[in-house]
Amino acid sequence: MSIKLLDVTVESCPAARLIGKRYEGIPNWGEWWENDWFSVLEPTPALPFNGDAYLGAVRVVDGRPERWIGMLFPAGTDVPEGFASVEIPPLSYAVCYLQGPEGSGDFFALDTHSMCLQALTARSLQRKEDHWCLERYNCPRWTTPDASGNVILDYAISIEA
Repeated sequence: MSIKLLDVTVESCPAARLIGKRYEGIPNWGEWWENDWFSVLEPTPALPFNGDAYLGAVRVVDGRPERWIGMLFPAGTDVPEGFASVEIPPLSYAVCYLQGPEGSGDFFALDTHSMCLQALTARSLQRKEDHWCLERYNCPRWTTPDASGNVILDYAISIEA
């Protein structure tokens, strides 16, 4: 596998409102770029946990994955027309910093997710079952490859407090 786990940190996120678009199947990042939807969200101050990032998010609802693209804002933030939202309670996350080649599909492979879960177990952290996992596409870690062509994805897994 081409993905390396650089570090795992624990971060807390206060109650949040995820504003974006919900997807039944595979999220469509292309339509976000084509429609410049992030430019609608960016003027509103995001939560510090969100950082300078766009998010891919997933949780399990009634046994099925619910996927989102968007950003995290303070709870109660107004939702722009054409967008949806979901309230997320205060949560702690184990954030796995994953490094690999720009454009690698291995970032999103089940093996990578399993590697992160093993790292949580090794640190005596317990995943909050069926709760949020967030891909935090931080600028510049994700957007600017290093000299070797690698980028870093922040992969946050909600954990039991």
